[in-house]
Amino acid sequence: MLNTPENFRSGFVALVGRPNVGKSTLLNKLVGQKVAIMSDKPQTTRHKIHSVLTRNDAQIVFLDTPGIHKPRHKLGEYMVDVALGALKEVDVVLFLVEATGPPGAGDRYIAEQLKQIKTPVFLMINKIDLVKKEEILGLIIRYKDLLPFAEVIPVSALAGDNVDRLIDTIIKYLPEGPQYYPADMITDRPERFIMAEIIREKVLHLTSEEIPHSVAVVVEQVQARNNGVVAVHAVIYTERDSQKAILIGKGGTMLKEVGRRAREEIENLLGSKVYLELWVKVKKDWRNKMADLRNFGFTKEE
Repeated sequence: MLNTPENFRSGFVALVGRPNVGKSTLLNKLVGQKVAIMSDKPQTTRHKIHSVLTRNDAQIVFLDTPGIHKPRHKLGEYMVDVALGALKEVDVVLFLVEATGPPGAGDRYIAEQLKQIKTPVFLMINKIDLVKKEEILGLIIRYKDLLPFAEVIPVSALAGDNVDRLIDTIIKYLPEGPQYYPADMITDRPERFIMAEIIREKVLHLTSEEIPHSVAVVVEQVQARNNGVVAVHAVIYTERDSQKAILIGKGGTMLKEVGRRAREEIENLLGSKVYLELWVKVKKDWRNKMADLRNFGFTKEE
């Protein structure tokens, strides 16, 4: 444990919500740096990611959880278990919803889960930049019928509106406690994990239909060469030969574009030139096979 200033506050905060409501975007804005991949496709986040914000007076450890949804395979079951399990580990829960529509069945389901915990729950109405102020007031009333919230804070995760207010409010709810992580640390995930997520994000951006959700990425080797270049070898796994063909593209064009975009971002992450080598392999129906899920890092112990 690190030396901690007097009256220092620290604690854990979970972000929950339906898929695609902007949890990863908000997380990145809160910690001031990209640690979670972003996509307009639902169920982008698969793992529980610890991200850290440290100030002189406090340290907040955020947990970005997979979106709570009705699972259709064992991977989906794992994702929902992780999201619901996170609620038992934290000091504050941020329930993120969209300002662009009324509470849906998914929001009501999450609210029912939140009724079972004693943890303070903040209602976070995201994407307020897309609606009029009077619409937000009506939405708050409808959500308050679902759950007695400790705080209600409208935000724009993309624009950063009200993010500083949110941070100050969270800290008021945290107990006095130790500084868990060094001040310059923003995530507990290793660089290999972040590199794999960057590659997966580029696949999400460049492909459509069933491809994004059937993809897993494993960084198999990272090697620093004498010339200062870091060589990264990664495998993109998918479930069918037809998906492999799409990922490679005609003449390898799709895979090259995935590699180009990922390499640029990995270079920013590592602060050095990167040689990125990507392979695509088929592992049939891996999302329903426990052995494959474990090999790809989807374990309850994480």
